[in-house]
Amino acid sequence: MDFGLIAQYVANGILLGTMYALVAVGFTLFFGVLDVIKFSHGDVLMLGTFIGFTAWLGLEAIGVSNPWLQLLGILLCSLGATALIGAAIAKWLVLPLKNAPQLNTLLITLTLGTAIREAVRLFYPNGSNPKAFPALLPDAAIEIGNFSLRADSVILVLAGLGLIGLLNLVINRTRLGLAIRAVAQDEETARIMGINYTLVVLATFALGSGVAAFAGVMNGLYYNEINFGMGLILGLIGFSAAIVGGLGNLYGAILGGFLFAGLQTVGAALLPFASAYKDVFAFAVVIALMAWKPTGLIPERSSDRV
Repeated sequence: MDFGLIAQYVANGILLGTMYALVAVGFTLFFGVLDVIKFSHGDVLMLGTFIGFTAWLGLEAIGVSNPWLQLLGILLCSLGATALIGAAIAKWLVLPLKNAPQLNTLLITLTLGTAIREAVRLFYPNGSNPKAFPALLPDAAIEIGNFSLRADSVILVLAGLGLIGLLNLVINRTRLGLAIRAVAQDEETARIMGINYTLVVLATFALGSGVAAFAGVMNGLYYNEINFGMGLILGLIGFSAAIVGGLGNLYGAILGGFLFAGLQTVGAALLPFASAYKDVFAFAVVIALMAWKPTGLIPERSSDRV
């Protein structure tokens, strides 16, 4: 096989892996702190992306044409609004069901995701059709044979990896991160030690939702298109990545995201009719991996949650 083509597949896989890891991290944070699986996570991501798109339309309307200012406005609006939405979901939907059967939480988050998705489809102007997301990053590229290194891809990967690194610092090197890890390890002891449990839960849901919104904006900037159903597949992939990596383990979520992207890349490179079967191949391998290691590649330890 052409080495340039192999390099192209690798580059694409790294970008996809970064996006998937950002989504998977949210599932791990939610489960680590509150032992819940928030099935509306992908649709909240989609809503945050549409909020960013709306912010861009507003900036265009008032005459702000600088692409970097537009990108900053998109990120601030998308991440900020999505973080607030995540905290609101935790406060008014998830925390009240803390002592209820887990199936209740699964059901309410699943139906919430459907409600968000259908609301965007029905009430956003022309919401059932894809939207052309603005191409705000440089479009220069280095061409080497069949390999094309796009400037926007490099920027997106560096930004995504930087956010993953920043999140790791927040979890492991800040007082908030210490509180999150304490609640994840032992809620009752954390309460006794004076940690504000409710505030930690709200901050965790805000953090996980904001990070997912960044992944949604990354997706829009790379493909230059968003649609009301984008959160469904991104959420499913992110959840699968978190499970196969080891639900409850931050590093497992990151590993799972890159693994899933790698499987898609391998499927696209080796299978006939690659674009049609790469997701089937990736999910089939994930099923096999879970049958082999039901606890995930990096099993959760009670002393090392999140």
